[in-house]
Amino acid sequence: MHVPLFWRDRARGELKFMYAIIETGGKQYRVKEGDVLRVERLPHEPGEVLEFENVLFVRNGDEIKIGNPRLPNTCVSAKVIAQGKGRKILVFKYKAKKNYRKRYGHRQPYTEVRIQEIKV
Repeated sequence: MHVPLFWRDRARGELKFMYAIIETGGKQYRVKEGDVLRVERLPHEPGEVLEFENVLFVRNGDEIKIGNPRLPNTCVSAKVIAQGKGRKILVFKYKAKKNYRKRYGHRQPYTEVRIQEIKV
């Protein structure tokens, strides 16, 4: 039987679910169990399980925990799905009337992960 990740408390009309805010690669992500997200490249192979220990915030229904700056003894475990590169962006620089033109491309590497569990 599948249990949904969030449910509505019919008596009060509130939405209850558990989510966390993690930091990795210099960016912050809001995640809940089952989410798939792309983060900056991490040195892990597909199939490996990793833990994000930089947890800044956790909400579980009405209970809220805020780190200062991080929450101790809290982590988010995730499974690496794939390694890859994003779409190519083209960068074009030029200076008017000086015959200076430079064009190059960039593909940002990423790691795709699926959030498995938020451990509080």
